[in-house]
Amino acid sequence: MNFPFYIARHYLFSKKSTHAINIISGISVMGVAVGTMALVVTLSVFNGFHDLVASFFTSFDPQIKVVPAKGKTAPTDDPILEKIKALPQIDVAMESVEDQALAIFHDRQAMVMVKGVDEQFGELTHFNEILYPDPGANVQLHAGNLDYGIPGIRVAQMLGTGAMWRGFLHIYAPEREGQLDMSNPEAAFVEDSLISTGEVFNVSQSKYDSNYIITSISFARNLFGQQGMLSSLELRLKPGSDFDAVKKQMRKIAGDKYQVLDRYEQQADTYKIMRIEKFIAYVFLTFILMVACFNIIGSLSMLIIDKKDDVVTLRNLGANNKQISGIFLFEGRMIAAAGAVIGIILGLLLCWAQQHYGLVRLGESTGSFVIDAYPVSVHLTDILLVFFTVIAVGWIAVWYPVHYLSKRLLAD
Repeated sequence: MNFPFYIARHYLFSKKSTHAINIISGISVMGVAVGTMALVVTLSVFNGFHDLVASFFTSFDPQIKVVPAKGKTAPTDDPILEKIKALPQIDVAMESVEDQALAIFHDRQAMVMVKGVDEQFGELTHFNEILYPDPGANVQLHAGNLDYGIPGIRVAQMLGTGAMWRGFLHIYAPEREGQLDMSNPEAAFVEDSLISTGEVFNVSQSKYDSNYIITSISFARNLFGQQGMLSSLELRLKPGSDFDAVKKQMRKIAGDKYQVLDRYEQQADTYKIMRIEKFIAYVFLTFILMVACFNIIGSLSMLIIDKKDDVVTLRNLGANNKQISGIFLFEGRMIAAAGAVIGIILGLLLCWAQQHYGLVRLGESTGSFVIDAYPVSVHLTDILLVFFTVIAVGWIAVWYPVHYLSKRLLAD
């Protein structure tokens, strides 16, 4: 058995000559435990929000999206796209055309993104589940010479259409060809109109709810003059497919001409901001944990003084200076490790209680927010990160003081 570790373990659990040393050691352990618990809970809450936002985007974003690397559109019959669509792992492949346009309803107007899709959109995503007021409704976007539109819930509020509107929602887009005639500026725009399906969609993300109108791809192509073109090829894989392997294969086929984006890459800016926020929270809480670890220094200082006679005895028995310093180093590390284990257990218990009982709520009244209580998601990688962070911080906090005090003690 490691000699310094054996003695340090004995000191940790044995009764000291001064009762205050036991109290301070307990306070040191609890200080580290509270800092550790705060790290576990905070990182788990950030994970919860990350997963919540991801679930919102899943309702609208495809599993994989292939977009031109340069420009807005690409030919639908591009051999590269045809080769991607022909992969055996593809379950649903849908072409999409989207661009900005001006929407006018009576005396209200708003700049919107018109996204043209086909009837497979509901199979490609969970779009039908976010329709209001009839979730799961099977809506038509094109029938005969009529085109239907489904606006985001905030777009409907801005335009005053509601879920069901009477008459036509007029959509204007710039004419792609020809020159602007200042004597007849209306000729510079293509104008078309949509009628209501009686539904709006609610992603609970302003990027979509405040900007998008979903309609048929034929309407979007006519409006934007993009016959035979697409803005993106949106894909869903068959269940059980190796996602990473298929994406890698698609990127090899696409080369430099197209970008192959998964759901996280489609919302790269949003997830990058969330990762930065989580990292900053981790850094600040680690600094607080360092302050808590300084309590260990006080505990070890009193222990070294209390065990001065023991040190003399150990030296007489043949212990060298390195072994004696190692005893108190192990003592500090064990205090940090005990605090880490206790803090992780308490943090996990709090996360479990929050998941099942919603102890900390987002608002006083139910339904004020998308969810009623703070979301929590525990990731094993975060737990391991917290544990090793606490051990590292504890080791750094006690190393210099222990060596300094040990040298002073051994010199006397």
